[in-house]
Amino acid sequence: MKTLGRTGLPVTDICVGTSSLGNHPRNGSAAERTETAVAAVREAMAGPFNFLDTSNEYGHDGGSERWIGQAIREAGGLPEGFVLSTKVDPIVGTADYSGERVRRSVEESLERLGLDRLALVHLHDPEKVSFGEGVAAGGPLEALVDLRDQGLIGHLGVAGGPIDLELKYLALDVFDVVISHNRYTLVDQTAEPLIEDARRRGVAFINAAPFGGGLLVKGPDATANYCYRPASPELLGRVREMQDLCREYSVPLAAAALQFSTRDPRITSTIVGIAEPGRVAETARLAQWSIPEDFWERMLPLAAAGNADLG
Repeated sequence: MKTLGRTGLPVTDICVGTSSLGNHPRNGSAAERTETAVAAVREAMAGPFNFLDTSNEYGHDGGSERWIGQAIREAGGLPEGFVLSTKVDPIVGTADYSGERVRRSVEESLERLGLDRLALVHLHDPEKVSFGEGVAAGGPLEALVDLRDQGLIGHLGVAGGPIDLELKYLALDVFDVVISHNRYTLVDQTAEPLIEDARRRGVAFINAAPFGGGLLVKGPDATANYCYRPASPELLGRVREMQDLCREYSVPLAAAALQFSTRDPRITSTIVGIAEPGRVAETARLAQWSIPEDFWERMLPLAAAGNADLG
């Protein structure tokens, strides 16, 4: 367990992510998708990890939060010590990131999850508006701070993509947690300035998407995309070198990718997405895979080879 920054909340070094919850079976009926999703959440709440992350916009019509809420009700409430975080979002397909929309987003999350208070809420993808709009009177940040002061939210986080923008938000000193995705992996460490800034401020850094959208699980012969876009030949070549090293040590590429994040003491927790039962146990297996130190002595130079090949 690690302490989640200034929140004082103890969390495991793996956080269960739910952005893909309900995507399996992709062609199943609504009832089958619900059954699979709720079973996956049940497994997450009963498993070795005490941290689960969702968002108002995950799943059709808030499906992720609805399925999580169903699992919570079936369990008679959140397990003791279990930490659930969500995020505020505009209505999908709109650009409304007003303070009023943020308040409504929190209301929707409370209703779907069946809770009367949210332990941790993130300002999600703040790049959807300018920084000036984000911090303006009547804007999303003002609404979040007010909801926290009212006691409906315990702690505030910011979760986004562009590193420079997240650094601006951290400089406001109102956030206890920051999430970055796809920017601290075996092949891309562009989140380094954000990690260091969070460390200096006592803000918890949560690393999402350590597998880069699947490339660092399946390898370049199975997928040529990194972070949901075509990867450069140079990046694919570097992953092949990593894959060869993994084979030499009988280490799954996915285990190396996951532990690259979890072994870093500056990273409080690493978000790994689940879509179906069994994924939690598989993630635990990868997190516990025995990897010798001399493997890292050879892998880390490959990881630090530079980001010019991100294409």
